[in-house]
Amino acid sequence: MTTKSTKYFRLIGAFALLLLIACEPMIDDKPDAGLVLPPSANEMDFSITAGEDAFRFNVELTSPSLSGIAQVTFDFGNGSKATGKSGSAYYPLPDDYTITMTIKTNSGSTSISKVHTTTETDYSIFTDPLFIAISGGVDALDGKTWVIDSLTAGHLGVGQPDLYEPNWWSAPVLGKAGHFIYDDEFTFNLNGFTYDYNSHGATHVNGDGGAADRGIAIGYYTNIIWEDAFDKDVLTNDAAIGATTWLVSEEGDKTFIILSNSNAHIGYDDGNERKYEVLSFDENSLYLRSEGANARYHKLIPKGYERPSVTFDVSFDAGTDQNSYQASVLNVNIPAGQSIDKVLVDFGDGTVLETTDYNEVLNNVYMRKGTYPVKVTVTTSVGSKESTYSVTIAENHPDYVPFLLDQQVMYIDFSEVQLSAVIGQDCDLFVADNPDRTYPNKSSKVAFYSKTGQEWANAFMKLPAGHRFDLRQVHTFKMMVYGKAGDVVLLKLENTDKGGDAWQTGTEITYTIQQDNIWEVAEYNFEGASVQAGSEDWKWWSEPVSYDMANDDFYNHDFYNIIRIMLNPGNADGTHEFYFDELAGPHVEGLKSAIIDN
Repeated sequence: MTTKSTKYFRLIGAFALLLLIACEPMIDDKPDAGLVLPPSANEMDFSITAGEDAFRFNVELTSPSLSGIAQVTFDFGNGSKATGKSGSAYYPLPDDYTITMTIKTNSGSTSISKVHTTTETDYSIFTDPLFIAISGGVDALDGKTWVIDSLTAGHLGVGQPDLYEPNWWSAPVLGKAGHFIYDDEFTFNLNGFTYDYNSHGATHVNGDGGAADRGIAIGYYTNIIWEDAFDKDVLTNDAAIGATTWLVSEEGDKTFIILSNSNAHIGYDDGNERKYEVLSFDENSLYLRSEGANARYHKLIPKGYERPSVTFDVSFDAGTDQNSYQASVLNVNIPAGQSIDKVLVDFGDGTVLETTDYNEVLNNVYMRKGTYPVKVTVTTSVGSKESTYSVTIAENHPDYVPFLLDQQVMYIDFSEVQLSAVIGQDCDLFVADNPDRTYPNKSSKVAFYSKTGQEWANAFMKLPAGHRFDLRQVHTFKMMVYGKAGDVVLLKLENTDKGGDAWQTGTEITYTIQQDNIWEVAEYNFEGASVQAGSEDWKWWSEPVSYDMANDDFYNHDFYNIIRIMLNPGNADGTHEFYFDELAGPHVEGLKSAIIDN
């Protein structure tokens, strides 16, 4: 039968843990001029004296007459090092430790060593919360394995070395998915203080800081399989890292985990010193900071651990007032250390409300009839959740007063005015320099359309939800065109509420370009235009036939919400290109646009 005391003593003689309590800064006693030879070993000496208890010892240079010293360093025998004339070391387990002192001058260095034997065991380490949290304690015979906490925002980060925040970059949830790092395992064992790293054949490492190149040179990274300006994905050979132990070091009010082997690392291999400050810890979390040219951050959780997450329900319902709807967050459960940071509701009619109080009910009154897409975004400390809804408002609000202009308005001129964006479908469409900044179009920027092998490629402008073109007073659309004489430019109106059947609602007019490479005004008058539905005796859709949509109340308002512009429709041979600008037409009630002076 194995007792706990037996487990304690199995650790005796294993690799001991060293806590460096303090060290002095670099010695600045330098020669006046010229090269200074390093001292001989016979001239050098250091003392090892008892400290404040049986486990702590003071180490100090005892050769004060030496001159020209540039630096003194101590290696305490287990991977821990200190710079300065003296230091204090903590040995919690009995063993023989080789302490090496090195003195450097501007022309070389000399080292001497002494074996220090400890005979006492500090049993408090076996009940220390940090030791237990890191390794699982003496009962974890196989140690404790950690992985990167990929489902928590900020699980990796980088920032200025003089700050304690990842102010340059902080990883979003699963921000490094696909880069082979989330299955990396980091195992700490209290028995022998062994440390094991398992990359499962590939990982993601720092590239611009040299970590990848160093690993390839030594052999524990074998091939680069992906890279960008900052990082690299590499294939790995973990066996080439070599045996590694871990220890805990206290320096002032800071606590560090130090790895004895510079080939090994914890978290993301950033190329920094294998010395990780413990920012916070508990049984199920370990938050570390490493520092070099910049500071890196690493959040770990035990392998297999599922962190409790913020849970809640989102409600989106009709309010008590006419056309009002409200969003609320219900049934909230927030585990310790987590939070709901913000609730944002896009009501789809241009109204966006947000709050940092998740108990607040966000309410909106819809003024115009129509169908509106709604998105509720709840941001928590572990990520965001989106919920979407569709709201149909059957009638205008009683307080709503329509406002229409009996004149044309500018929709978009690609320089200053934009009622809604123009997007290309099956064609290239981008804002370009005006090829001819002369009358009648002196705009600096215009739209360029190009299609190849596409019959029905189009540039479209879709109105925001709830808005429609109103052709009751103005029936004409206009735009500037610049292209090849004889090319046909079609302008078509559709109702996208019909989804894939929107083409059935279409009404269209064409304009033929008159001159090569001259800006001219293309006009599209829909008075007397028919709807694409055709005749009643063969159509299979529900919309009525109309041969004058501009004067038909079914079509001339609250119906059309998209303009499609096509060049040489139905022709898929070769490439077809032209410029267009100054798209204008009837007033869109409720949206701002520029008035065109006639």
